[in-house]
Amino acid sequence: MNLFTRASSLRREAPPTAPAPTTPALPQRRPGQQQSAPTGVLDPSLAPLTGEWVVDPAHSRIGFSVRHALVTTVRGSFAEFESRLYFDGRDPSRSRAEIVLHTASVDTGVEQRDAHLVGRDFLDARSYPQMRFVSTAVRLVGNDVYRMTGDLTIKKVTRPVDLELTYIGHVTDAFGDERVGFDGTTTINRSEWGLTYDQRLAEGGAMVSEKVRLQFDIAAIRMSRG
Repeated sequence: MNLFTRASSLRREAPPTAPAPTTPALPQRRPGQQQSAPTGVLDPSLAPLTGEWVVDPAHSRIGFSVRHALVTTVRGSFAEFESRLYFDGRDPSRSRAEIVLHTASVDTGVEQRDAHLVGRDFLDARSYPQMRFVSTAVRLVGNDVYRMTGDLTIKKVTRPVDLELTYIGHVTDAFGDERVGFDGTTTINRSEWGLTYDQRLAEGGAMVSEKVRLQFDIAAIRMSRG
């Protein structure tokens, strides 16, 4: 994937003193998908953030959590990934995102567990070195809250997911780079993507829950406007 070229960005523009509420346009529906009006009001001060961004790996976490042995939670993340982001602060429906994760970079803090996760029981990193999320629609659903629908591909299985994203804030750092923050989450059933490991406990429950919570703690840097 070709990433945008990093360059120093412009400083944040001051918001209007008396902004008028703006109703964002809604994305086109998929066949059979119902469309509902957003419940939030689009903040006009987000308009200057319109442009291309890239996730900063040093200040971001793309991870997961899953129930293990019924009573504990295992948390992990992917250390290596690439991204292409476009945020439209005037019309969120025009925003889009693509993130590619390297499956072999999974890290739960336990070497033996990581080796199991990259093996054939789970991610099979040798045969499927990448996971991919590509957005298909974005809409405002609350103040500073967006719902991003997209296609998640794991082990060549592609299925739609809804990712809820909360806008955290925007700053210009000491190097003159503009940064924007979002927190996102969604829950998937791993078996729907071919992650069908099913060891059972003596009590009858699953060793690893089928429900996996995906977490996106994103700090993105604006790319060159040129």
